[in-house]
Amino acid sequence: MTQPHVLIVGAGIAGPSLAGWLTGQGWRVTIVERARSLRTGGQAVDFRGPVHRTVLERMGLWEAIHERRTRLGKQTLIDASGRALVELPALMMSGDVELHRGDLCQLLFERTRESVEYRFGDAPTALCETPAGVEVEFEHHAPQRFDLVVGADGLRSNVRSLLFGKDTDCLKHHGYRVVGCTLPNALGLKQRGVIYSEPGRGVSVTSAHDEEQVRALFVFTGAPLGPHERSPASACDAVSAAFAGAGWETRRLVDGLREAEDTYFDAIGSVHLSRYSQGRVVLLGDAAWGGTLGGQGTPLAMVGAYVLAGELLASPESHADAFSRFEARMRPYATPAQDGAKRVGGFFAPRSRPGLFLRNQLYRMLTSKPLERVFEKLVTHAANAFELPDHGGGFATPRA
Repeated sequence: MTQPHVLIVGAGIAGPSLAGWLTGQGWRVTIVERARSLRTGGQAVDFRGPVHRTVLERMGLWEAIHERRTRLGKQTLIDASGRALVELPALMMSGDVELHRGDLCQLLFERTRESVEYRFGDAPTALCETPAGVEVEFEHHAPQRFDLVVGADGLRSNVRSLLFGKDTDCLKHHGYRVVGCTLPNALGLKQRGVIYSEPGRGVSVTSAHDEEQVRALFVFTGAPLGPHERSPASACDAVSAAFAGAGWETRRLVDGLREAEDTYFDAIGSVHLSRYSQGRVVLLGDAAWGGTLGGQGTPLAMVGAYVLAGELLASPESHADAFSRFEARMRPYATPAQDGAKRVGGFFAPRSRPGLFLRNQLYRMLTSKPLERVFEKLVTHAANAFELPDHGGGFATPRA
């Protein structure tokens, strides 16, 4: 039997993860990515618990990820004078192992580039299902037929829009905006982070691989982003307005934002869909269940890719059954993780002074010696609440 030809849209985390499992079993995979090159920016991502670790080990990536880990330690909630209010354990913010998202993207790309056809600078414009497959039209490439299409193209998935309609109201806004960037390490941080909050606004600064740099994250209340608000200039204007008059070192961080070369700007929200697939097209990762921040997006994408690959390999001639089993497994796991995206804005930037006081008191209590075991279970529960199947497949390996 001729092995299926699968189109995956999105060359971030979910797409190459799925591609590695499928090509490892001889399937033909094409990945199309709108960006002209691999996107290597973004915040740090973390993995925690045995489910995440098992998937990484089966992919042969556990050691490689450890070699690239940030080694970030504790993070501290501070007041306007820089005085420590609460010490947050490393497990809460950076899991068992943390690395920069760009490092993981590069690692997955290197593992799959020889077995996968990558097309950068292009995107699908139409999907038309036929008895023989899915006819796909592209912005630049000639139309082509594929056996299956996977939308792994993020929160604002183009494939999801083509599949369910552009007006599908599935991205729920949670009342906050977020701006991330890399800045000079003017605070002298080393393998640690600090979080300063005022009502409705907060900034997190964490050390990076390079001791000369830090990752900064500005979180503040605000409406969903308009169609032309995602530019670095818009991000600078929004942060400048939101943090005007803020205390601590905030002014210096805001001023540095205008010189940043990797500014990221988004509204905090999460995707809610009644189904993950339709016909021969299925959504994976953030396109299906994602949250902007705090929703375990990266590990869920990699677990989801593993599960989807297993179901497709088990039923290569019945994609409908494979997609149905994939959703039945992943939905109960992914949906509770979205609670993190709902709460993350309120953690970094409680809306009121009483809310800020209560946050500090809560985490001071949870991080106390009597409750440290309870707290550990709380921060790992969502990640561990899954029975991982064993599909026995092999992940793509680069040629020697």
